[in-house]
Amino acid sequence: MSTAWLVTGARGQLGHDLLEVLARRPDDDVTALGRAELDLTNEAAVRKTVRHWLDEVRADRAVLLNAAAYTAVDDAETDEATAQLVNGAAPGWLAQEMAGAGRLVHVSTDYVFDGTATEPYPVDAPTAPRSAYGRTKAAGERAVAAAGGDATTVRTAWVYGHHGGNFVATMMRLEADRPTVSVVTDQVGSPTWSLDLAAGLVALGARAESAPPVLHLTNTGAASWWDLARAVFEERGADPERVLPTSTDAFPRPAPRPAYSVLDTTAWTAAGLPAPRPWRAALAEALRSW
Repeated sequence: MSTAWLVTGARGQLGHDLLEVLARRPDDDVTALGRAELDLTNEAAVRKTVRHWLDEVRADRAVLLNAAAYTAVDDAETDEATAQLVNGAAPGWLAQEMAGAGRLVHVSTDYVFDGTATEPYPVDAPTAPRSAYGRTKAAGERAVAAAGGDATTVRTAWVYGHHGGNFVATMMRLEADRPTVSVVTDQVGSPTWSLDLAAGLVALGARAESAPPVLHLTNTGAASWWDLARAVFEERGADPERVLPTSTDAFPRPAPRPAYSVLDTTAWTAAGLPAPRPWRAALAEALRSW
């Protein structure tokens, strides 16, 4: 069965890796749209673009992977209106256009939770965002759910990859440039390689059966940012003792960061999707191929 794919946010970190995974499916048709090709603040343009794509689909099925987002977490505190259009309203427009015409896989975030948990968040945990970014992403989840159709929201967290700025890339640069680096120990999550995330999202999009409306996908296990930084140093053959512990209070930011971001992935595997691997194994492969 052939599939036509539309990838939004195709020039971003996750979008790059989605295109890499989809390139392994030579019988499928892939349309990639970045910010230059699709303005997610323009409702008429979004709807027209999706309708035109659906009209042109000649495959057996159509899948839209929405990897586009307003991800400038701190900027969103003073630009919530724009973040709300991109993160909150646009996913609903996409879902409405796809309802009855194909499948939507929409990517969301751990920031929809308040970060006060002490054990992994299940998919049905109450959302309680503490930042503008989190509020707008939660609004997007609600918009997708309200549209109905074959749509799944996939929450993820702590994503890093070969493209764009991210924590792992920053630690690699600082390892080369500085004798020591201070990293917070009081924020805990599941570091997630964007290529593993992309492979999982494509598997979800390609499956014949519909999926639950909300799923979580990260690499497994938990680490603090300090743990992750030390692991990066170790994988590069550097002394992890050069990574010094500090607290969130030492790095005040406009948007509050969740103290605990570990997501429970059991619903993902229960749905028959490929089990995610441990974060440290993914990091090792990511750094080997960087």
